[in-house]
Amino acid sequence: MALNLINPTLVITAGEPAGIGPDLCVQIAQLNLPCQLVVIADSQMLRDRAKLINLPLKLLDYDPSSKARRYTSSFQVLHVPLNKPAIPGKPDLDNAHYVLKTLNRAVEGCSNNEFDAMITAPIHKGVINDAGIIFTGHTEYLAQLTGNQVVMMLVGGGMRVTLATTHLPLKDVAAAITRDKLEQKLRIIHYDLMTRFRITKPLIMVAGLNPHAGECGHIGREEIDVIIPVLDKLRTEGMSLIGPLPADTLFSTSRQINPDCILAMYHDQGLPIIKYASFGNGVNVTLGLPIIRTSVDHGTALDIAATGRTDPGSLLAAIDMAIMLARNKASLGL
Repeated sequence: MALNLINPTLVITAGEPAGIGPDLCVQIAQLNLPCQLVVIADSQMLRDRAKLINLPLKLLDYDPSSKARRYTSSFQVLHVPLNKPAIPGKPDLDNAHYVLKTLNRAVEGCSNNEFDAMITAPIHKGVINDAGIIFTGHTEYLAQLTGNQVVMMLVGGGMRVTLATTHLPLKDVAAAITRDKLEQKLRIIHYDLMTRFRITKPLIMVAGLNPHAGECGHIGREEIDVIIPVLDKLRTEGMSLIGPLPADTLFSTSRQINPDCILAMYHDQGLPIIKYASFGNGVNVTLGLPIIRTSVDHGTALDIAATGRTDPGSLLAAIDMAIMLARNKASLGL
């Protein structure tokens, strides 16, 4: 399917069936958006959730041969059956494989150009692991499926924040940051900023790992032994890199410098700031993939599933981002 630059075809995975993902999909179905939306989910689950939150829902079975725009208050659904009926707020381990099936189908469709981008609703990592499936997160799973090295990026509040490491225990972070891995991450970030985001000469600010960026080696040597040599090497190739900077002042400094992206060394070094600035309207973007993937910036919110209190702001932002990235990709012929 060739990309329609005006109305790209996006696929949404509905996420954990007991969480707010189905609610968000039903809410999105009420809107007329500049794209064709295909939701991968159990059709009956969506109908049941629409009734619980008192919203109308007209489902169209997904037809890959159809080029018709979806109608108002409806969207196309690619049905994947649940293993057990979904009870809002009460995850069932038997549905863990269902969640992965929806992801697998979305990746397959994006890889063969059936879809132009995928957007993921939140999943529950604990449920999947408790079902006996080793699962670290969306980002790592998509890297495994596609065989690519990836970088997690959060976009929101006027910032783009990327991570050198993602879902690791804090005790394992330092060992995971090697020269080769850091260089690879920076190359991915730089390339995708230029191509996916159409930034001609990206400026990237890099955080140190240790307090005060190591204080000249007095509070750790990772900056001296790993980060600085990598930055120096990439600067000789023409990359615009600032750092390593102390993380406690990095974001304040970024207000004056206005970088195109910030690279934090670990999950809770970078994400608390951007989530504070943009929570509910932020977007998670996976860099380095051969396909486009965006996601919401929040979790499954089991406590408010099927209550009608969910805010679709982050999903709308993820859809807008996917449309922009798909159009940029097509304009470059990538």
